[in-house]
Amino acid sequence: MEKIDEYPFYVEPFHVDLTGRMFMGILGNHLLNAAGRHSQRRGWGIGALNETRHTWVLSRLSIELEQMPRQYEQGTIRTWVESVIKLFTNRNFAILRPDGTPYGYARSTWAMIDMETRQPCNLLTLYDGDILNYVVSDEENHCPIEGHGRFRFREPQFATTIDTHYSDVDINGHINSIKYIEHILNLFPIQRLRDEGIRRFEIAYKTEALLGDQLSFYMQPVDEKETDVEVRKDGGEVVCQAKVRFF
Repeated sequence: MEKIDEYPFYVEPFHVDLTGRMFMGILGNHLLNAAGRHSQRRGWGIGALNETRHTWVLSRLSIELEQMPRQYEQGTIRTWVESVIKLFTNRNFAILRPDGTPYGYARSTWAMIDMETRQPCNLLTLYDGDILNYVVSDEENHCPIEGHGRFRFREPQFATTIDTHYSDVDINGHINSIKYIEHILNLFPIQRLRDEGIRRFEIAYKTEALLGDQLSFYMQPVDEKETDVEVRKDGGEVVCQAKVRFF
């Protein structure tokens, strides 16, 4: 079986914001769907894993764009596994126009956990290390964007607190990973989102939040183009951290 898959997408009118550009959350869903389908074809999909009480957990996601796809445009998500390092696997994406030129690229990091203990599993030994058969090195298929960055929060400023509701929750009863992206981008002025657009979005997931948890958002400007955001649940524990860089 080929190690790299491609999945088409089409930008429907309800996938775009007031500028006609695809919502970052919609793009994120396309990436995660491509990852799920790629894994499923190789026996590592959620359905198969759940039979042995395992599941994938997204740890990091970094998306960098040259241009966000616009309404009625179409393209392809290309995805492959770049590496496996015991408890984590790194998966890359190319977001391509029909002519093969890039809208952008993405990098992601995933962990496999035991659904009973919620502890990470050793991917090098799980299922006899079968996942190693699908690794494509960066030399074989290059992803040109930088890896995940670091967050250094010193004195982030409180922005807002929100309640979590039905539409925030996934099948596991946790706040959906893409919902955090949507809530984070809601912190920025509409005029800025309209005029500048997002060049790069990074998010690191630290722990799970559940239906009914309150999420508090703290912002820390890095420079005129970049802002870091920290999300805490019920006023304390850090749930995720993000970095938003505008064009």
